Amino acid sequence: MSRTEWLEDGSSAAAVTIAGVERETGLSKDTLRVWERRYGFPIPARDSRGERVYPLEQVEKLRVISRLLDRGLRPGRLMSVPLPELIERFKAREPDSDAAEEAAVASRAMMAEVLQLLQRYDEAALRVHLSRVLLRLGLQRFATEFAAPLNELVGGAWSSGEIAVSHEHLYTEQMQYLLRHGIHSIPPSTQRPTVMLTTLPGEEHQLGLLMAQVCLATEGARCISLGVQTPVSDIVHAARQQPVDAIGLSFSEALKLRAAYDMVEDLRGRLPADVDLWAGGKLWMRARRPLHGVRFVTQLTQIPVIVAEHRESRAAHTGGSRARA
Repeated sequence: MSRTEWLEDGSSAAAVTIAGVERETGLSKDTLRVWERRYGFPIPARDSRGERVYPLEQVEKLRVISRLLDRGLRPGRLMSVPLPELIERFKAREPDSDAAEEAAVASRAMMAEVLQLLQRYDEAALRVHLSRVLLRLGLQRFATEFAAPLNELVGGAWSSGEIAVSHEHLYTEQMQYLLRHGIHSIPPSTQRPTVMLTTLPGEEHQLGLLMAQVCLATEGARCISLGVQTPVSDIVHAARQQPVDAIGLSFSEALKLRAAYDMVEDLRGRLPADVDLWAGGKLWMRARRPLHGVRFVTQLTQIPVIVAEHRESRAAHTGGSRARA
């Protein structure tokens, strides 16, 4: 939402609040502040209350950068690029509309077949079908482009009565089998970040956790999975016993937002300050307030960006430490 703000220098300009930028671009407030420190962009002004406000041209540039990040580019290579050039890069990366439509139609057909196989309880054919899609797309794209929307489709079919709980369980078992098998095929990594993955008590769904692990592992992160429903005290103990860079939590929309807030806030307060906390899942799209020291991850496509930012931050910190020495 834009508005006319009186800035510190007494001038007025159409500007957008940091909350407005977050809504319009999908970039979190924490990300905007980190970029401001690390890259010198964006360059907010301050309103009469001392709050950050962003000129409209910067908001437009941030919107284009956000869309380029979704296509795999890294933020450090985009900040200094002029807006017209960024727009040209985005257009150059746009898929052919006919090809994109054909791909979308094929994807919908493959998902519809999953529902048909579930309704027939054809476990063998379902596993073959999902395996072929995985081979066609590769592990990371299978998780982000196929499994993620398919999970919603299956959940919607269950909610509408199109399939039963037993069908949903059959689907979950097969998908978990394939994702675990795919994860085990990735060579173990010694790179940072080291991410400990789990869910909190009351969250028994594991698919989201496995899909996040796929995205982290394919980015070269080292993952330690504790499985589901780990008590907060045990997560804290494990994080102190095994040096980790981040704790990754998965949440389904079945969990109540208030309870999730309380548990995450409790965990954040008990973790070492240098351990990041990433809370993932569409549940957090309903969040109305941030949690200090917690990164909300509402899309799997955010994970490569977060991993890259973490590595850049660690490299900058190491470089600064060496320079001071």
